[in-house]
Amino acid sequence: MAVDRSEVVGIAVLGAGRIGANHAEIVARRVPGAALRAVADPVPGAADRLAGELGAPTASTDIQETLRRDDVDAVVISAPARSHTDLVVAAAEAGKHVFVEKPMAVTLEDADRAIAAARAAGVTLQVGFNRRFAPGFAAARRAVDEGRIGTPQLLRSLTRDPGPWGGDPSRVPPWTVFLETLIHDFDTLCFLNPGAAPVRVHAMADALIRPEARDDGFLDTAVVTIAFDNGALATAEANFSALYGYDVRGEVFGSGGMITAGTAASSDMTLYDARGITVDTARRDTDLLREAYIGEFTAFVSSVRDSTPALVGGSDARVALSIALAAIESVRSGATVTVADLDSDGVR
Repeated sequence: MAVDRSEVVGIAVLGAGRIGANHAEIVARRVPGAALRAVADPVPGAADRLAGELGAPTASTDIQETLRRDDVDAVVISAPARSHTDLVVAAAEAGKHVFVEKPMAVTLEDADRAIAAARAAGVTLQVGFNRRFAPGFAAARRAVDEGRIGTPQLLRSLTRDPGPWGGDPSRVPPWTVFLETLIHDFDTLCFLNPGAAPVRVHAMADALIRPEARDDGFLDTAVVTIAFDNGALATAEANFSALYGYDVRGEVFGSGGMITAGTAASSDMTLYDARGITVDTARRDTDLLREAYIGEFTAFVSSVRDSTPALVGGSDARVALSIALAAIESVRSGATVTVADLDSDGVR
């Protein structure tokens, strides 16, 4: 579906939960050239509440009905992760451009299905790897591209969710630490090592925050090492409970220097007083990465209006997913996994 450059892009948000509410507010109030036309969520009342707060003209519990609307040019998929692929395919087949939260899919077969659907329909497909749009990470990539640190040799990316973690382990889908948390880090490592492909993966994971849930398959802490085909070695780590706040950082060490990006601090203010030196930290991803969220939706709308490729496409999501699936297989087997050996279900 082509959108005239002079027209506003009408957007429907599919999923009115925490992250859907964040995305809807940004679309409605922060992105030039975008208009929030509809909110859809199968939970009774959820879409009505969010649409009412943001002045969206339409709310529905019927996603298919929303996809048939003529005033909707594009959708933002912020529903539960395991529904993402089917929603991408349905939206593409309805002729809608698609922004989908990570993960785009949880199997390589589904990733290929989503990519193929968007390609066949001729619609934009962008995936929500927001760190690429955070000012520090974007500047780090520019420095790598400009050769300012030489050839990347060692990379690191970490995600530490704010604690104390008070979730119910039984409600956390299996392998979430890889498929929904560390998948951001896997994409970041690829982003900061441009042109290189992951070759081998080794992972360790455990339930250190809620050890009583370990036997049920719950994992809250993980470390992953990745070897790339350009020789670079990378580490990704995650933990669900950083008591000091939400912490997202990256690092690239190269033959000519080093870059770091990211912080847990909510601003660059530092307080010096009788208690010592302190900084305020962010407690939510939507606060720490506010500029990144706005940036990714601004880029999405620009891609739709200009008919240009998405800055983060389905193929990028597939690569990150392949690392996640290799990490899962490594935890299962205790062995290093060769990414190319994964089949469509992510199993060697």
